[in-house]
Amino acid sequence: MGNPLKEVELGGSKNPEKSQSNLPGTLIESAEAPLLSKQCRSDEVNGALPPSSGAAIAADDAVVYPPEVIKEMEVKYTAYVRHDVYGNWGMREICYWEKFKLLLALVALCPIRVFLLFSCLVLFYVICKLCTYRVAASSSDEGQESFAHMTGVRRTVIVRSGRFLARAMLFIFGFYYIPVSYRTSATQNLHLGLEDSEESKESEEKKSEFVRPGAIVSNHVSYLDILYHMSASFPSFVAKRSVARLPLVGLISKCLGCVYVQREYKSSDHKGVSGVVLERLQAAHNDLKAPGLLLFPEGTTTNGDHILPFKTGAFRAKTPVQPVILKYPFNRFSPAWDTISGVRHVILLLCQFVNHLEVTHLPVYRPTEKECSDPKLYANNVRTVMAAEGNFIMSDIGLYEKRIFHNALLGKPMPVAPAPEGNEMK
Repeated sequence: MGNPLKEVELGGSKNPEKSQSNLPGTLIESAEAPLLSKQCRSDEVNGALPPSSGAAIAADDAVVYPPEVIKEMEVKYTAYVRHDVYGNWGMREICYWEKFKLLLALVALCPIRVFLLFSCLVLFYVICKLCTYRVAASSSDEGQESFAHMTGVRRTVIVRSGRFLARAMLFIFGFYYIPVSYRTSATQNLHLGLEDSEESKESEEKKSEFVRPGAIVSNHVSYLDILYHMSASFPSFVAKRSVARLPLVGLISKCLGCVYVQREYKSSDHKGVSGVVLERLQAAHNDLKAPGLLLFPEGTTTNGDHILPFKTGAFRAKTPVQPVILKYPFNRFSPAWDTISGVRHVILLLCQFVNHLEVTHLPVYRPTEKECSDPKLYANNVRTVMAAEGNFIMSDIGLYEKRIFHNALLGKPMPVAPAPEGNEMK
């Protein structure tokens, strides 16, 4: 029996302009979620929430939401609802047979996989350490550090060993076979309604020309997405600044040439990071030796059934992009990292003997003149093509709504709404 939430069409699918949930102090649209809005107003009256300011209360004050409010949230924020047997946060009650299989895997399979994964990570760290010996990292005024500028044998060793070990780690996680398919530009034009237009003819004339994309644009489902892309093309990607300071992973991220950002930061920092990303996109497009850049324009992960609105950072450089669609079919545990803690997700993933990943590479998307002058149009068109090819539900929610949903499930107060200007480089 299919999940009824899959059939729900969110208001933003028809009218993206309608959503006001990204405005400061706005918790929810009353017309779309009357029970949730009523509960929020009740919390304000009772002192659980401050009056309509969006400010959160003390972290140790629990907020209890009635079951009907949670049900309403699961419909409105269905992009973050887990549909596997373990449910949201992996806390759903399971049968004794399921518990037995989980315990057996936890004892017999999980330790072996942890050892092998850690061995791969340490081995790659040692390779990166040796290859960067006596090599100075390139740095910038924005605090970016990278070893991606290296060339020759050292760079070749890092890239080839990185791709091999990333695929080995996916194999250890249970992704034994990953089918990869490729689409033609004809289907791309069909999804945009351009099959008989001048733009379509222009695209057909250019499709035989080799074009290097400035970025790989992918839907975001899990941290496993990065492992796949590392194994496929070893691109740079955008990461939180704290990643650079992590043991083992920090050096590896610098060898990948990651662009480090803060999720919340000042506008002056945003301009600096934006400039770095635009430069990297241009370099990747024009220089065959420059590392490609992987971007997840949704800005957060979903359950794999939806595609969120795209941020425009990947499209402001006006360079072609390579859309890639990742799908994780499952029977018991979903590899999607949506509404579940990182530790519980890793444990349940390691306890599942076989996991599945299907990859679809779409043709390199070359922007038209109109799209070059309008990054939002460019982003929306790429999203439309990916939604059609991946059979995704187009949702109009984002990271803030995800935090609302998570806080409600955990009994925490509503989060503070973000300022209008945010990080467009995610």
